[in-house]
Amino acid sequence: MQLKVTTWNVNSVRFRIDLVAKFIKAARPDILCLQETKCPDDAFPMKRFRRLGYEHAALNGQKGHHGVAILSRLPFDAVTVRGFCGKTDCRHVTVVLGEKAKLKDPVTLHNLYVPAGGDIPDPAANPKFGHKLSFLDEMRECVDVHVKGRERAILVGDLNVAPLEHDVWSHRQLLDVVSHTPVECEKFVAARNAGGWIDIMRELVPEPAKLYTWWSYRSPDWKAADKGRRLDHVWLAPALAERVKTLKIAKEARGWEAPSDHVPVTATLDV
Repeated sequence: MQLKVTTWNVNSVRFRIDLVAKFIKAARPDILCLQETKCPDDAFPMKRFRRLGYEHAALNGQKGHHGVAILSRLPFDAVTVRGFCGKTDCRHVTVVLGEKAKLKDPVTLHNLYVPAGGDIPDPAANPKFGHKLSFLDEMRECVDVHVKGRERAILVGDLNVAPLEHDVWSHRQLLDVVSHTPVECEKFVAARNAGGWIDIMRELVPEPAKLYTWWSYRSPDWKAADKGRRLDHVWLAPALAERVKTLKIAKEARGWEAPSDHVPVTATLDV
């Protein structure tokens, strides 16, 4: 069977539920992984998602900040939530798709929201940046988010780092800007490699092609300026890397009315 998985930092699921519905009706993903839901679990708009065909949900949210969710047309065999850096700030949820989804071999799906890190790339002057670096270090060491043997696994989310030169509009000008500093990029790549993950977006669209998933609200004409960054990622275990059929970045969503500054990224796999 084919599995279509979308990741999207929606920047408030309740405020942008109509945009989410618009995207779902057009793209029809089997699984939708959201970040920055900014919504406690008991206030999550499940009735709307059920009407859209998503009966199954794994939620890890809180009021006003952060929050992740996995919405699915397929049932889960298991759901787990993990805290990072000793905090319970709603940045991770994992599901397993298996027998209940009629999969012979299970698929583990991680949804992560890495801290943005504030504006100053100095942990001494900016605790938010220090938190981000610690989070990336913990990702590197945390076996819970590593590929285990021949496990069929996917990790998606707003990981808030644009690690490669062509993941940003200007490598030179952004070297001192949070999300593209050398220390973030080094820790990000170390976490990915330690986890045994493959950056499938760059496998399919190699450099020097530019690849963006985020455009700042600060730009008066984001489309003309096109000063983007690739902050949203899809990582695959080696067992799934050859099974990707398509990858789509829905850039048009950035031009919708009152949009998120991130756009949906969708991978379709044979599972």
